[in-house]
Amino acid sequence: MFLSFINISPRNCRKIWEKESSVMARSSARIIKNPFMSLTPSPRSLTQLFSVSPPLTSLFSSKKTSPSPSLSIFILSFLFSFTFLGISIFRFFPSSQDSIHCSIISPTTSPISSHPLPSSYSQIILTSLLAGINSDNKIQPRIGGTAMVPLPVHLVSGNLSEEETEFWKQPDSNGYRPCLDSTIGYRKRSAKISKEKNRFLVVVAAGGLNQQKNQIIDAVVIARILEAALVLPVLQVNMIWEDESEFPDIFDVEHFKKTLRADVRVVSSLPSSHLVAKQTIVTQIPYGVSPFWIRAKFFKQLNQEGVLVLKGLDSKLSKNLPSDLQKLRCKVAFHALRFSKPILQVGNQLARRMWIEGPYISLHLRLEKDVWVRTGCRTGLGPKYDQIITQIQKTQPQYLTGRVNMSYSQRRLSGLCPLNAFEIARLLKALGAPQSGRFYIAGGEAFGGSKALEPLAAVFPNLVRKEMLARDGELSPFLNSSSALSAIDYIVSFNSDIFIPSHGGNMGRALQGHRAYMGHRKSIRPNKRTMLPFFEDSSISDEEFSSIIRSLHNKSMKPEPRKKQRDNDVIAYPVPECMCRHGSGIF
Repeated sequence: MFLSFINISPRNCRKIWEKESSVMARSSARIIKNPFMSLTPSPRSLTQLFSVSPPLTSLFSSKKTSPSPSLSIFILSFLFSFTFLGISIFRFFPSSQDSIHCSIISPTTSPISSHPLPSSYSQIILTSLLAGINSDNKIQPRIGGTAMVPLPVHLVSGNLSEEETEFWKQPDSNGYRPCLDSTIGYRKRSAKISKEKNRFLVVVAAGGLNQQKNQIIDAVVIARILEAALVLPVLQVNMIWEDESEFPDIFDVEHFKKTLRADVRVVSSLPSSHLVAKQTIVTQIPYGVSPFWIRAKFFKQLNQEGVLVLKGLDSKLSKNLPSDLQKLRCKVAFHALRFSKPILQVGNQLARRMWIEGPYISLHLRLEKDVWVRTGCRTGLGPKYDQIITQIQKTQPQYLTGRVNMSYSQRRLSGLCPLNAFEIARLLKALGAPQSGRFYIAGGEAFGGSKALEPLAAVFPNLVRKEMLARDGELSPFLNSSSALSAIDYIVSFNSDIFIPSHGGNMGRALQGHRAYMGHRKSIRPNKRTMLPFFEDSSISDEEFSSIIRSLHNKSMKPEPRKKQRDNDVIAYPVPECMCRHGSGIF
């Protein structure tokens, strides 16, 4: 673990930069190798880093050779260097939490931000930097332990306005780090539950990708409550997006099983002894049920029948659970539910292509046709487009999930409508986003096509989508899977310097919590209910408007403890159940 404490002098920093810039000349920021790596270097990586070169191997060979003067000098030089390295390691061991004193930007490029990285990133960056110096000139993604580690935030400096400097500034983590230690009682029960072979839980997960993820998380927790083995969740065919993806298409099955093996036994299918001609499917479950309710309702039935099939779990399990179960939720969300290797490979490649050009903001824009239909909101594109949405709502009223007893204006001012491109542009400008900033646009195809994005592109022209980043054929395997494309958006957004969703939604909440869990990377949640009245007030000057908007969003940029309310999920707010100041650290 001593890699994290090796000091890098300014002279060596320049050498490292000159070496790397010859490989990635187009980069406007310092390239850091191995972006997805373990917070604790693996023995294998240490072995690779300090691999013995052929000349050095010969020193330990049993073959006798007469030592030459040059060889003796080489040996003495090696011993002296090794001793000096050891002294340096012990010298810097106590100051492991110090911030990095090595700029990771090109000395010749125009910098963008001067805010230093939070101290929690110091070990990550140093380890990654040192591990990549002698690599094969390729940026290879890695997964750290069981959790995906994001690319480091950019360290850049320059002639910025006060607003721009504040915009790029990352929040202070306040010392919070992941801690998923379970109680002794939980661990004792795990010995039996993880070997369960008589009771099996089958769960059918519906909806979009992140809605399905929420149900899978709750499925694991319910299996634990019922002391049952979990059959690999079934992903229901999505009728809106016509997506027929199955669990192995989206997630890494073996990783899912391995990560949860101490908590719940996960099997790929029901054993033949439990296959019956007719199975009872439970669909009527109230919202916010407790673990006690789950056991009282299903444990006896599960014991008798051996199989329980649940469907429609979305938001049915209470958000307020005992500590061990809250930690299990985080373990599933941030560790076990890793995307499949093909999705990870493409997602990582696109993320690196965005990241290598400098800092970027990910905007999750909910401008798809189905979003406007479901919310009952206006598109902001004019009467022609609004009429199309209204007609669909009349012919297919089952898709309308917005509050039907409210007018459009009431829905909008209540924060129930997605921000359109014009509103997003005003928000970004008020927050201090530079017009030259680079924006990754996550989300499906906008209703209205390029016209829908014109108000945003007019102010912030550097808009990039995955289709623009991808090379020929990279996205082809996923074109018929909205879940896979959403997963790719998730990966690129996860690695961004700043993430901003235009609407709450499952993906926005999932990324907010995941980014907080992996280092409190900046996420800005638009406070629509409070800020939209100021959008309508023409008497407010631009300067005053910007000041109001920034003040309304200061709180959302800092580690925010979860409030025990019905809709506050530990997945979106991992502090304090899954993160602590004095815990055992990263899982």
